[in-house]
Amino acid sequence: MNILIINGSPKASKSNTYRLTNAFLEGIASAQIKQGNAAPTTETLEISRIDLKPCLGCFTCWSKTPGRCCIDDDMSQIIEKLLWADITIWSFPLYYFNLPGQLKTLIDRQLPMNLPFMSSDSESGGHPSRYDLSGKKTVIISTCGFYTATDNYGSVTAMFDHFCGAGNYTAIFCGQGELFRVKELSARTDEYLSLVKQAGEDYSNYGQISPDLQAQLNEDLFPRSTFEAMADASWGLAQSGEKEDESLSFTRQMAALYNKANYPGYDIILEMNYTDIGKTYQITLGKDGSTISQQSSSHYTTRINTPYSVWRAISKGEMAGADALMKRLYQVEGDFEVMIHWDEYFGLTSKLSNQANCSYSETAARTNMNMLLIPWIAFWIAAAIHNIAGSLFSIGICLLMPLVFFKNQATLYDRLSGLAVGSCAIALLAGIRPDLILPLSYLLFGLMWSISCFTQIPLTAHYSMNNYNGQAALNNPIFMKTNRILTAAWGVLYLLTPIWTYWILQTAMASYIGAINSILPALMGIFTAWFQKWYPKYVASGKSIL
Repeated sequence: MNILIINGSPKASKSNTYRLTNAFLEGIASAQIKQGNAAPTTETLEISRIDLKPCLGCFTCWSKTPGRCCIDDDMSQIIEKLLWADITIWSFPLYYFNLPGQLKTLIDRQLPMNLPFMSSDSESGGHPSRYDLSGKKTVIISTCGFYTATDNYGSVTAMFDHFCGAGNYTAIFCGQGELFRVKELSARTDEYLSLVKQAGEDYSNYGQISPDLQAQLNEDLFPRSTFEAMADASWGLAQSGEKEDESLSFTRQMAALYNKANYPGYDIILEMNYTDIGKTYQITLGKDGSTISQQSSSHYTTRINTPYSVWRAISKGEMAGADALMKRLYQVEGDFEVMIHWDEYFGLTSKLSNQANCSYSETAARTNMNMLLIPWIAFWIAAAIHNIAGSLFSIGICLLMPLVFFKNQATLYDRLSGLAVGSCAIALLAGIRPDLILPLSYLLFGLMWSISCFTQIPLTAHYSMNNYNGQAALNNPIFMKTNRILTAAWGVLYLLTPIWTYWILQTAMASYIGAINSILPALMGIFTAWFQKWYPKYVASGKSIL
């Protein structure tokens, strides 16, 4: 398979559109390799680097030198490439509702490829091809600077309809094309590029893009209001037309990303204090959108004290925000909940990302700490009341857990718990002294928690990640450190529990040991809920010593 890419952008390989074209080519190559075929042979024609003069309209290529233009430039070689290609991809940005000028010149200069005779194949008239072009395919990929491609490509499609035939070519038209060069928005634009790659696979496999995928490609990257606010801010100009500070333009663009659909029911005043350049701005997040003030005041919900260079690097994805916070490269004052819900307020939302989020929250198997705790609690309470009946009850609970929580994802610790509790119950049934087995069970439980502190993922993180965007939370160092500390605290509690458990079992209070040992865990649970909120805020303040 031979593919000719005609890159019609004056920016050559730096073209925004060309990024989409490369993604489409990756999809074609991937599909071909999966089918056991060789990767396609591709050649790129950079319109900005070729010697191409305007058509003279002399018709020499028809009458005096049939099939050959009288102008001595690169066009004869271009025609050879067009005849060589099985697929020709026209890649270009929209310039004033049509093609860039040099690309239109190339199209004009294709006249030698036609015969002079009138053709009856078209109602509006035309000329037959000089060559057999049957089996050759055409793809158009283009971006524009408007919020949508809809109603902006009429003149382009009219032209290609005429010389390709309506419905005889495949087109990907994408609005908001300038966003593909903005690193800060790469999370969203990379989503779109993945769709374009999938479109390339579809095209390679079926010769067309599926209707569902085409519908996704036609969706706007961002809502109109968001895009146009970012676009206006990107010029770095005030409404008066005067140049404004770069940090203000950047902050305006950040504010434009605010998703008012996630308005929490009260206005949030976010103060950005750029410590290295001495600039401070307040962003008010309200139910109707966001506004920016260049005035600083003590009245704010959350204040971020950060070097401008650090925040730019975070926004570009050059460093992780949580890593930078752990390294104290910036600090947060006030309500830390804004930081926890940052992606909800400033997330790069799209239907694709929403589907991905729903996929985790609604359909993906989730961990459940009840699978871990219930067998232990059942054993400690029931076995303390009656050794035999309690042991049988505990074994039954262990067998029942996978059935009750079959929709949940079982962790290693869930399985270890079932094995450990079952073993302790069997030991009691075998006649081993309860005052040995019950303390031992607490020791095993404490060891499980304590040892997990030294593993890559501490025990509590397997379960609490459900409330922090799932697996993504495991890459957050603040989340991981919080859970490592909590896991260690629970481990210490249950390593100490066997000591007083053994002592109480020697007294008349032995039958109440299960209830007694529920008091401290309940208090620890309250501590855990508090610590999960307090510690990240403590780290954000720059005071952390843990």
